[in-house]
Amino acid sequence: MRRSGRMVAEILEEVRQFIQPGLTTREVDLQAAELMKKRKVKSAFLGYRGFPGNICIGVNEEVVHGIGSSRRIQYGDIVKIDIGIVVDGWIGDTATTVAVGMVSPEMTKLMISTEECLRVGIQAARAGNRVGDISAAVESQAIKNSFSVVREFVGHGVGRKLHEDPQVPNFGSRNSGPKLKAGMTIAIEPMINMGRSEVRILADGWTVVTRDGKPSSHYEHMVLIREEGEAEILTCREAIALT
Repeated sequence: MRRSGRMVAEILEEVRQFIQPGLTTREVDLQAAELMKKRKVKSAFLGYRGFPGNICIGVNEEVVHGIGSSRRIQYGDIVKIDIGIVVDGWIGDTATTVAVGMVSPEMTKLMISTEECLRVGIQAARAGNRVGDISAAVESQAIKNSFSVVREFVGHGVGRKLHEDPQVPNFGSRNSGPKLKAGMTIAIEPMINMGRSEVRILADGWTVVTRDGKPSSHYEHMVLIREEGEAEILTCREAIALT
């Protein structure tokens, strides 16, 4: 898991640096595929339940599960990149939000707040705590900054399969849900909206967008629950400072 986590973080960082105005989201998807091929790993997303993309990529109001298309990235956009790979049978899964050039102060605040949601969620991921402690920490941080939490899509356990138990919602009550045990690996992934929490799925059957058309931000880390102390971030990268 450490190897898959490190490798997917490297790919994500290279894709992040590749993004620029004028590219289509499909071109970004194909670049990610080339980076996977270079490392001789496979996409964990391509073909998963019929998903047609190598990665999930969304712009502005697109929350998660976006498919690379002819949509061109514009200066001032925020782009969500979610990448999953398979390394020797183990999953690596991570996501980030990229500001393309100078974005609005509101978008900047949204991105910073979502990173903060991820940080406090990871801090709550300790052996003996419960999943609800993570959920409550994420939700509380989002509300504090006047943002809303997507409720229909959640974090998850991860290992040999992309989605394993337990589910890790971004909302909930402390001291609720499954207990966290040392050795568990989970993906914590806040999806935070600038406007209302409601979302809908487009006609392609995959792309999730905000109902009110306002921007959304998404970050994800895969973490290992330790015997003592804070969880180990398996997908850590310099682009996101969590310490």
